Amino acid sequence: MSARPVAFINARLVDPESRYDGPGALVVQDGAIAEVFRRPSIENLSADVTVIDCDGSMLAPGLVDLRVKTGEPGAEPKETLKSASRAAAAGGVTSFVIQPDTDPTVDEPAMVDFVIHRARDIGLVNVCVAGAATKGCGGQRMAELGLMAEAGAVYFTDVDKPIVDSKVFRRVLAYAKAFDRLVAHRPHDPYLSAGAVATSGEFASRLGLPSVPAVAERIMLERDLGLAEVTGARLLVDQITTADALESLARARAKGVRASASASINHLSFNELDIGDYRTFYRLDPPLRPETDRQALVDAVASGLVEVIVSAHAPAPAEDKRLPFAEAAPGAVGLETFLPALLVLHHSGGLPLIDVITAATLAPARMIGLKCGRLTAGAPADLVLCDIGAPILIDAEKLLSKSKNSPFDRRRLQGRIRLTMTGGRVVHGA
Repeated sequence: MSARPVAFINARLVDPESRYDGPGALVVQDGAIAEVFRRPSIENLSADVTVIDCDGSMLAPGLVDLRVKTGEPGAEPKETLKSASRAAAAGGVTSFVIQPDTDPTVDEPAMVDFVIHRARDIGLVNVCVAGAATKGCGGQRMAELGLMAEAGAVYFTDVDKPIVDSKVFRRVLAYAKAFDRLVAHRPHDPYLSAGAVATSGEFASRLGLPSVPAVAERIMLERDLGLAEVTGARLLVDQITTADALESLARARAKGVRASASASINHLSFNELDIGDYRTFYRLDPPLRPETDRQALVDAVASGLVEVIVSAHAPAPAEDKRLPFAEAAPGAVGLETFLPALLVLHHSGGLPLIDVITAATLAPARMIGLKCGRLTAGAPADLVLCDIGAPILIDAEKLLSKSKNSPFDRRRLQGRIRLTMTGGRVVHGA
């Protein structure tokens, strides 16, 4: 028996596909969007329709997060698929991509199948899987890309480990191109960045922290772009962070190289000064950059050079963070704070709301071949209802993630999630 239809009225519809941002209403039936209206009310609704009055709140596609780490399998105390899914639903994230650097590594089709079925059994949000580009994310032998693609892997990556061997990386790109799969690579020279926890400069020197020059990112990126050009493969520059690297990307794009880029919400929100008094919640990898780089990233999102924003959700338990800064585990949880943090770019950064939402919905959905990310009849009813002006205070201890390492802890943001819907089912709120 199908669920009752749901009508959202008096909404502020934000649709990335049509670029409409204005008053509207929407009907959901049988797990999909049935009708969309560019007016706040719907006449002659039947008695069996459940009506939700949005009272002017934003109704947008659910967020699509391309970079999420969990501990499962292998390190469940950090995060499980269930706790990550609950956090995602609470944050308005209706689809996310699990990274393959688990234990065991997701580098064969059986592991891809395991994670997909485990997430499907949980049944909260849509969980996709990225396969490892090389066996064990070791950078030496190419993994079974074709078989993992058949099993459902949406792209390939070695996550935080660069593939240093150019011959191996070229082979990965060429093979992925054969079935038009994306390859994501985080560019950083491993020799320059070995042991670094901050960006080279006066501030890192004052704190006495081991640091990496910004050129480490550009060096590896230039190689990646060159190999993407000769193979014709689709490359995702994973978490670009520096102004120099953005210039390299712009030049390659102008030449027709099939390169896209993502930026993490952390690097769009914070700069190196936020490390302050050795605060380990800001111990990230890549490290936080100077304010000039942060602003260059915001400008790149505005121009479309950086197409995708990710949460870079990377849970770490308290015992891994309560250490000297240089010894603390890198990473931050971000699923539950993703949307309010994005909205800062609109409220304080001056970016149009439609552009901010597009970078976390339609753009990543298209990149990995999902049909969501738009408010169009026939699209999946993956939706978030958010009062974008409502003030909230982030309390890390109340986050649903098993780990509480949020750099937004005690920050006052705007954007209260009223409801999250996945496939026509309400998975958060009422």
